[in-house]
Amino acid sequence: MSNSRETFRFREFELDVSAYELRRNGRSIRLERQPMDVLIMLVERRGLLVSRDDIVSRLWGKDVFVDVETGVHTAIRKIRQALRDSREEPIFIETITGKGYRFIAAVEAASAPPDPGLPLTHLKPPPAQESDEAATPSHVSMAKRASFMIGLLAVAIVTGFFTWTRLSRDASASRVTLAVLPFENLSGDADREYLADGLAEETIASVGRVDPERVSVIGRTSIMIYKRTTKSLAEIGRELGVDYLLESSLRAEGDMLRVTSKLIRTRDQVQVWSGVYDREPSSMLELQRELSTAIAEQVRFRLSPDRLSGLALRQTQNADAYDAYLRARYFENHRTPESNVRAVQQYKRAIALDPDYALAWSGLAFTYAASAMNGDARPLDVWPRARDAALEAIRANPHLAEAQFVAGYVNWIFDWDWKAAETSFRRAISLDPSNAVAHLELGHALSQTSRYSDAESETRHARELDPLAALSHALSSQVAFQARDYSVAVEHARRAILVDSEFWIGYMQLGQAYEQMGMTELALEALTDAARLSGSNSKPVSLRGYLLARAGRANEAREILRRLETLSRERYVPPYATAIVHAGLGERDEVFDWLEKAYAARDVHLIFLTVDPKWDPYRADPRFEALLARCGFSQTANNSLLRQ
Repeated sequence: MSNSRETFRFREFELDVSAYELRRNGRSIRLERQPMDVLIMLVERRGLLVSRDDIVSRLWGKDVFVDVETGVHTAIRKIRQALRDSREEPIFIETITGKGYRFIAAVEAASAPPDPGLPLTHLKPPPAQESDEAATPSHVSMAKRASFMIGLLAVAIVTGFFTWTRLSRDASASRVTLAVLPFENLSGDADREYLADGLAEETIASVGRVDPERVSVIGRTSIMIYKRTTKSLAEIGRELGVDYLLESSLRAEGDMLRVTSKLIRTRDQVQVWSGVYDREPSSMLELQRELSTAIAEQVRFRLSPDRLSGLALRQTQNADAYDAYLRARYFENHRTPESNVRAVQQYKRAIALDPDYALAWSGLAFTYAASAMNGDARPLDVWPRARDAALEAIRANPHLAEAQFVAGYVNWIFDWDWKAAETSFRRAISLDPSNAVAHLELGHALSQTSRYSDAESETRHARELDPLAALSHALSSQVAFQARDYSVAVEHARRAILVDSEFWIGYMQLGQAYEQMGMTELALEALTDAARLSGSNSKPVSLRGYLLARAGRANEAREILRRLETLSRERYVPPYATAIVHAGLGERDEVFDWLEKAYAARDVHLIFLTVDPKWDPYRADPRFEALLARCGFSQTANNSLLRQ
């Protein structure tokens, strides 16, 4: 990395080397380490040729055994995406064919003052111990009691907001938007990161239920981007477009836990409320009743007794179960196959400690279900587990938004009962209007039945609730794609990639939209990135095979078929993937052979048959119509076990 402490300005961009940050019009743009290092190198040598060898030496060193050509190409492409530059008509980065690259824009350099020890901006790895048994008993006991207290204090912290807004004329006049920033862990103990993260997540959930008619809460994904940020509260407020920010810290010493929270009005940076909670977490239930009574007296004109009791029932009263739940959420939010395994283990542990823990049942069900859609898990293996867990969540608490949501998700992708899925998604939203994921999946499900206007409305609402969530933009792209609005699909996909440059679903959405627009090379490039970032997930791999076949490159398409066959000997490969490649090759009999195998495997990807334009040449075939009928996609199914 460069030792320069300068800030470079070019057009609307600023490259702050000391902060290791690229900004556009004052707003931070996410850029991975390698593209950032290359950009710094190019800007520092502006006007000069920077050879590929120079870039390779900077990124990997001289003795390297990786595909450096692809790595350099990917880094340059990501820089161009961040700068909104074009290879064909460059404004910033010029390609010197066969040699390297040159930064061609005018640059203004300004010195930056030394900044001792900027905090890291990446998420810390999960706690080192594999289980509680691996830690010291006293440390674990403290973590469990502290984590449970976090859940109880969350309601008190968030409702301080309403203590102030009750007396504020301007706040009561209209709907307001609030962002709960990541809780800063000041304990000096990395093992307590999951406690701080859990507190922030539960606070978001609690705020969303206190007064949903008047207060909108920004989703978790968008706020976690600001974990350990160096940005000012004013900058964060502008970027999120919120009226208020809740800033909090967590400090634990011995058996004491202190949570300090401040509510900041973004327009003038006035602190309108603060609270300090310093307790010895030895009597949790008494503390909960004490705080709940105080809250009810403060905000009873907005928070009804039913809603207050609903917040209390949301969480378990078992300290060990709550600790396991927080750990499960910590692992699940990392979204890797390995972390999902650990999330399942912790959810099961929470459920063993409290069999009526609806939130843990909901998390377990969704982890299983999502693995089939985005992780190529075998549906016949995870469907029964997801379904049973969803039923248990509903049994334990039918008034929990998360339980209703996961019931709808199981209805949708496994049961293929889309009417029941819509009912459950809408019920989840009625219970928690700030649940961005429920709005998002409802929009996706509606688009499967060609209700595109309603679908777009729901996905737009999801983006408003969680504007920096890559998934919100990626599934918005899918909805636009299914509506055959490919230019809008490209726009949403590009935004997903700008938010998270390693989010493979964004690249896949971009590739499929480009394919329909006839931009074959751009589509292939995007799908190659999607396959690499996803660990060769079947969707981008098979879509690339389809595209190669359509482009007349049949031999390459057949090579992908061979790769899928080889891979299927090691793990489950959705039959739908093979059917897609044969569809590109125009091999109708093979297409229907593999679609039959997909039906037998309960392949979740069959839900795309109704709307994906790749299947248009097959829609008039009686075999296709018969398959849709057997799946229940041509009529409304009514045999869901998840009806309440």
